[in-house]
Amino acid sequence: MSLDDLSGAGAWFLLALALGLAELFAPGVFLVFVAFAAAITGAILLAVPDLPLIGQLVSFALWSGVAVFVGRRWYHENPVESDDALLNDRAARLLGQVVTVVDPIEHGRGRVRVGDSVWLARGPETVAGERVRVVAVDGAMLVVEAL
Repeated sequence: MSLDDLSGAGAWFLLALALGLAELFAPGVFLVFVAFAAAITGAILLAVPDLPLIGQLVSFALWSGVAVFVGRRWYHENPVESDDALLNDRAARLLGQVVTVVDPIEHGRGRVRVGDSVWLARGPETVAGERVRVVAVDGAMLVVEAL
């Protein structure tokens, strides 16, 4: 086996490496499966060096499908557990928080500061600088009440 024999397989292994590195820089738990398929296609090409390009592409497509199917199934059967049930529910995390009114709430509408951002708010007449409690979230607007 010479370096020329590895050129086709080497291209698939190089693609697998590139996809694996791309997964590191843009993690989404998807490219790793396609990288796995490229590596298997490269290994098949080592075993069957005369495999035509169409056979290589079919192998890559089939192994990509298998890898994504197995990976998705594994992730669904083994979810990541968290002690924080509201980890990805920002609106629910705001309920009960005490925030500061930035723009006075007049005629039922104003703006409040939550951390380092400002949200639209609906609630009773309140002057700027006063603190209020978040009681609900309506889309992108917080519903507040006086303390």
